[in-house]
Amino acid sequence: QVQLVESGGGLVQAGGSLTLSCAASGRTFSGHAMGWFRQAPGKEREFVAGVTWNGGNTLYADSAKGRFTISRDKAKNSVALQMNSLKPEATAVYYCAARAYGIVLPTTRSYPYWGQGTQVTVSS
Repeated sequence: QVQLVESGGGLVQAGGSLTLSCAASGRTFSGHAMGWFRQAPGKEREFVAGVTWNGGNTLYADSAKGRFTISRDKAKNSVALQMNSLKPEATAVYYCAARAYGIVLPTTRSYPYWGQGTQVTVSS
């Protein structure tokens, strides 16, 4: 059974930083692209960032470019999202996701495996 477990969420002031982590277990994720999505209250889940299985290529939503960094530790089967200069509009539940192919895609339907999410709240 595939398990993705997020951690690192919390409350931070605007301009601050947080690093989210996602630990994957249950199968080998070699060859799997992984991504971070977020869902704010009343809004659809949206893509934030993704990374290829070897960590060599990344993709970011426009809202994340220049401030967020996604990284992957293949040995630990984990992926992290470092978020800097956070804005109140970043407040959402953040989800880790994995797909069975190496290419990163920015759509929720491309990812069959999901974590439970971790809350990020940015106060103004």
